[in-house]
Amino acid sequence: MERDTETVHEAYAFVCLHCGHGWEEEYEIRHTTDLAGHRRADYFTRGVRVASPLTRADCPSCNRGPIRILRPGRVNSTRPYLA
Repeated sequence: MERDTETVHEAYAFVCLHCGHGWEEEYEIRHTTDLAGHRRADYFTRGVRVASPLTRADCPSCNRGPIRILRPGRVNSTRPYLA
């Protein structure tokens, strides 16, 4: 049973250091504290629960990595230079 829930929205930019693929994703993060005082964070994107982007190790383009996490907006601002 849950005692307290706080929802925040965060966005991250990612770039694969293997293939150079870049992408951005927005997350709804629900921080929950249960009755025993244990905290948990659940990540959602487009209404679907997903793993934390901080633990993602594989690129969706090449299925390799490593992945670098950047501030949001960084991938789109560099695309004109990558073309």
